[in-house]
Amino acid sequence: MSADLAVQMEGVRSRRPLVHHITNYVTVNDCANICICAWGSPVMTDAEDDVRDMTPVANAVVLNMGTLNPRTVEAMVLAGKVAKKNGVPVVFDPVGAGATPYRNEVAARIISEVGPDVIKGNAGEISFLAGFQGLVRGVDSAGSSEDMATLVLELSKKFGCIVAATGTIDYVADGKDAYVLCNGHSMQGFVSGTGCMLSSVVGTYVGANGVVVDAVVAAISAFNIAAEKAAEGCDGPGSFKVALFDSLFKLRPEDLVSAKVSKA
Repeated sequence: MSADLAVQMEGVRSRRPLVHHITNYVTVNDCANICICAWGSPVMTDAEDDVRDMTPVANAVVLNMGTLNPRTVEAMVLAGKVAKKNGVPVVFDPVGAGATPYRNEVAARIISEVGPDVIKGNAGEISFLAGFQGLVRGVDSAGSSEDMATLVLELSKKFGCIVAATGTIDYVADGKDAYVLCNGHSMQGFVSGTGCMLSSVVGTYVGANGVVVDAVVAAISAFNIAAEKAAEGCDGPGSFKVALFDSLFKLRPEDLVSAKVSKA
């Protein structure tokens, strides 16, 4: 699959997709910058009047429920519906699903009313959506079910979309096949918002290449390979974060030849 992943990166570099984010205020600046470093073009707006006009001209929409309030929830639902009406792919990051009843309600509402094209969460969040309890602490994963490959495959069939579960090992499924991704570095767990940033990269790749499993696998692989390179010379989380931006920006399609991807 590595050759196909390189093609996905080339698609991003040639198209520079516009990615409309409604994301959380903890990581919004990081998400904008990582989108740029992935060779996308970010826009961050959540006013409903602006959303109605911005969403149709975007190449992808990323909905992230990291910091919830009623106003942004309505904006996310509106953006998702407008996007689907106009054929714009929607990436949904159910941050903290399983942690509180309110988050659970919002996640269920977005999935049912919008119908995202890609759902990308950590292993605990995805496990919760599949019916497993007690695997999320705050907005962090506290565990996962034992067979994530089967879980993401069944969830992708249930929701009719691509599903990605991230962690030490990442899993992606499209309703037909499940893939196991083994790149990445432990330093990613010491920087707030790497999961949110990854959703922005997924939005960038889907925005450029369409809703195909290769685009999602390429986005995750590129981010994780960049993390491996960033960790080589860093002194800690702060320098790692800076190096991650630089590493992703400098990554080349041939770097994805080293992607550790296999079918489950």
